[in-house]
Amino acid sequence: MNEDLIRHLNREELVLASKKKRANAFMIDELIVSVIFLSIIWEPFSALTTLEEKIVLINYYILEYMLLKIIYHSFFVVQYGASPGKMLMKIQILELSGLSLPNLLTSINRSIFRVVSEIFFYAGFIWGLLDPNSQTWHDKTARTIVVDV
Repeated sequence: MNEDLIRHLNREELVLASKKKRANAFMIDELIVSVIFLSIIWEPFSALTTLEEKIVLINYYILEYMLLKIIYHSFFVVQYGASPGKMLMKIQILELSGLSLPNLLTSINRSIFRVVSEIFFYAGFIWGLLDPNSQTWHDKTARTIVVDV
C-alpha cells in the first residue's frame, strides 16, 4: 500500500506531513483543550488548596475531558479538515479513498480512536512514528492521512 499511496499523493502533488509538524500540532491542540477544560472547571478547581484535591477533581471530570477532546477534534476536522494545531502547522487530514476532507462519521471515528490511543499510553501515536505512512491508530481506523497544505 505504501507505494500505491505515494504514487497517488505524487499524482495529486501532495506530501505526507512530517512527524515534527504532527507532534507540534498535537502539543498545540493539547494546550488549547486543556485551557478550555480548566476554564470550565476553574471555579471548583481554584477553591481547592492541595495538589491531591486538585488531582481528585480532575479525575472526577475525566470522562467530560475525553468528551471535550472528541467534540473538539470532530468539529474542527469535519469543518476544516484540521484542528487548530494542524492549521497552525499547515497540515490537513484527508480520507484515503478520495483524498477529500473527512466526513462527520470519519471525523468522529478518528476522534474517538485518538482518545483510545491516549488511554493506552499513547501507543497509537508511537505506532505512527514507526509506520511508513505515519498513520496512527486513529488514522488507520478512520482511513485517513495527514498531508502538508
